[in-house]
Amino acid sequence: MGLCEQIRKDSAACGRGRLFLCLRAAAAVSALGLVVGPARADVPTGIEAWEAGDYARAVAAWEAPAAAGDADALFHLAQAYRLGRGVAADGAKARAYYAAASAKGHQDASDHYGLILFHEGQKKQAMPLLLAAADRGDPPAQYLVALAHYSGDFATRDWVRAYALMTLAHQAGLPQAAAPLVEMDKHIPKSQREQATRLAARLAASAEEGDVIALNAPEPSDDAADEGRFVGPVPDEAIAGRWRVQLGAFAVVANAEKLWRTLVDHPALAGTGKALVPGKRLTRLHATGFANAAAAQAACDGLLQEGQACLVVEP
Repeated sequence: MGLCEQIRKDSAACGRGRLFLCLRAAAAVSALGLVVGPARADVPTGIEAWEAGDYARAVAAWEAPAAAGDADALFHLAQAYRLGRGVAADGAKARAYYAAASAKGHQDASDHYGLILFHEGQKKQAMPLLLAAADRGDPPAQYLVALAHYSGDFATRDWVRAYALMTLAHQAGLPQAAAPLVEMDKHIPKSQREQATRLAARLAASAEEGDVIALNAPEPSDDAADEGRFVGPVPDEAIAGRWRVQLGAFAVVANAEKLWRTLVDHPALAGTGKALVPGKRLTRLHATGFANAAAAQAACDGLLQEGQACLVVEP
């Protein structure tokens, strides 16, 4: 139904003598980009073109809805200019599009924009965006927020949360997280590190409620030959016991596989099996086959003592 038809139906405002005013109003609304039906339809068209590798056509499809203020189109154009696909790479234009999409509440754009602001030295302005991104499970944001909580710069000093976030960034395969973890081990008391490993498991579980736009998927890790492959979950009937212990949540499946290889021979996990459980954003690694809650908790306690985050999962 057109704008004038809707107005006529609701209030008869398009009656005789008022039709001209109604048409002028409709034109003004359209000029402001508030009537975005056809333009908005170009956003999924652009995504289809992008996924098919036709980047130039994707960019062309997003330009009109972006000009009309569509947050998704603004974000996708930012990605295109950042990656140099369909257009020449242009960091300034990517930044501008990220900023515009972020201002409209686009979460993925806000995540990128927060990182840009931080690396430009605008750390105070970046921190609210990075805090939100870290809560959603973004590893680079977790890394930067962990440093902020550890030092007390631009965030409250909180060594438990700092260690938890740095652990998650490290589990996600962020290489620069390894050295700070070693440094934190020297200064953070063991009791706080144990609290942090429990917090890390809870944070990973809550981050799974987030969602990821396909164009913002993480790049494969160098050693992830089977990147994206899903294994499991192992049927419960295949292993005695239905209780599980969650060992981590990962954006890159290969990192979950890597952690399992390091833990499979641990005495706390003797006789258990592996399950990789997919979520919207992260894949959870479970050790399966515990007979009851007490057995699962005992295994988790043994892992926590060695700094391995874990969480008992009810059947």
